[in-house]
Amino acid sequence: MENRDTPLLDRNNPDVEPLGGHTKVTRNDWLNIARDIMVNDGVGEVKILKMAGQLGVSRSSFYWYFENRKDLLNALLEEWANRNTARIVAHCQRDTRNITEALCNFFQCFVNPAIFDSGLDFAVREWARRDRGLRARIDEADESRMQAINAMYLRHGYEARDADARARILYYMQLGYHALKESEPMQERMSRMVPYVRGFTGQEPDLDAIAAFDAYIADNDLT
Repeated sequence: MENRDTPLLDRNNPDVEPLGGHTKVTRNDWLNIARDIMVNDGVGEVKILKMAGQLGVSRSSFYWYFENRKDLLNALLEEWANRNTARIVAHCQRDTRNITEALCNFFQCFVNPAIFDSGLDFAVREWARRDRGLRARIDEADESRMQAINAMYLRHGYEARDADARARILYYMQLGYHALKESEPMQERMSRMVPYVRGFTGQEPDLDAIAAFDAYIADNDLT
């Protein structure tokens, strides 16, 4: 499992309006702590009493926001779908001048953790190994993502079989990259962008599009 810092509580977050009355934690706080426990320790450790202890509140406050544990887990799944799958699809659907620019839009999801939460994605996949119903939902999400990538290639003139194969290669490669928890420096990763794009497209890359992607990384402090 992945280890990462506990998120800032809304009551301590200067970007969030002050909490009113006697409210100590918000629905967002419960979701944040549940997500991080699931990513760090697995879904089996997402327990109401454990979360209440980490938040410094009584377990009864949990029921102000959720009916039960299942309700909370369903909310996490909705967040996973809206954050990860929907954003990959949206980035693949952007208007682009060429396939290099389209690929760079796709890669934005995986270099920027504010867009795609890889830890959450693999925590949900681990959870699905023990839940057949969730496995079907994972399969639907993967299919939606690959259809969006496939459509991206089709828009840029690739034939159907070629687009399908390239979409699968690109998507499976990206999932494998995160599964292996590769931690190469961003500068080193970017040094491979030209041959990467050449391999994923079968074309000579648009160097201006790669330069724009490099600028995106710098502007968002993703180095």
